[in-house]
Amino acid sequence: MNTRIAILLLALTAVAACQKATPKASTPGATTAQTPAAAAGQAPPAVAGAPGGPAAPAVKPVPAQLPDVLARVNGETISKPEFERALRNLEAQAGGPVPPERRDAILRQLLDQIVALKLLAQESTARKVAVADTEVDARVNQVKGQFPNEPAFTAALAERQMTPEKLKADIRQQMQAMKLVDTEVAPTVTVGDADIATFYQQNPDKFQQPEAVHAAHILIRLPEKADDAAKKKARADADKVLAQAKKAADFAALAKQYSQDSGSAVNGGDLGFVAKGQTVPAFEQAAFGLKPGQLSGIVETPFGFHIIKSFEHRSARTIPLQEAKADVTQFLKQQQMQEKTNAFIEKLKAKAKVQILI
Repeated sequence: MNTRIAILLLALTAVAACQKATPKASTPGATTAQTPAAAAGQAPPAVAGAPGGPAAPAVKPVPAQLPDVLARVNGETISKPEFERALRNLEAQAGGPVPPERRDAILRQLLDQIVALKLLAQESTARKVAVADTEVDARVNQVKGQFPNEPAFTAALAERQMTPEKLKADIRQQMQAMKLVDTEVAPTVTVGDADIATFYQQNPDKFQQPEAVHAAHILIRLPEKADDAAKKKARADADKVLAQAKKAADFAALAKQYSQDSGSAVNGGDLGFVAKGQTVPAFEQAAFGLKPGQLSGIVETPFGFHIIKSFEHRSARTIPLQEAKADVTQFLKQQQMQEKTNAFIEKLKAKAKVQILI
């Protein structure tokens, strides 16, 4: 279990989980697409432990009707409402409900994560780990900032049966737990050059970089099941933007003004490097057919009409060790941090009274 991920999962920055973050590479050398065209044919992110991963061992069934109290950690209860809030946050971040065939495993894993958080929070309180009010307020404001206005934020809290006071208390508790981990575990994490070199040599597949193009685009969306009139209007709008782009207008400024791809428009349409196989065929064919600095015509995909600009074409290659070193270092530190945090939690659990009631 990645405890730091568990803490972040349970932190109610997940109140805003409906606004999905761009997935991050879990291993060095991995890449992710940032274009709506890349989403075609891809399933929504799976809940942890969903089909496709390693076969999970048999687990004790979780009752269909959850009791009012699921567990006690040194006398502190884990209530049904608390557990259900965490489950809703998990599903919101995963982009879908827990698969029925994995329900028992996922719910028990989630309960284990909540127990771990309780243990860390209790230990941080016992050690008088302090978190300043200003830090808590700043985190609360970060959460609020993910919503367009105060009513939207309040509605999201109500949907999760939360109050602003409970949100603030939970965030304080979770920040205390994370500060404890950072104080107790982080100083023991060490990664040397030999560790980095060994990982690089033993995982050559993780450093293969596919052929890719650094591109930007402007998207004029085509509504789902659009009729001929809507399609004609969208095409006309795209033609107008293309005409401006051909007059050497600032492509990034045009993207910020006209592109309807919210994920890239704020960055001037920049998609970063898009590898082969990450986008729908029409987008890929057009993007990879451009020379650096060249502008495409109108490219139609199921998402709408695109205008693509190429910046750089990169051939497939093996990422050299020196270039990968920073990413490998971070990956190994996170891996070691996870392992040592788990060991720390097991020590806390050994001296605690943990009662699992389901």
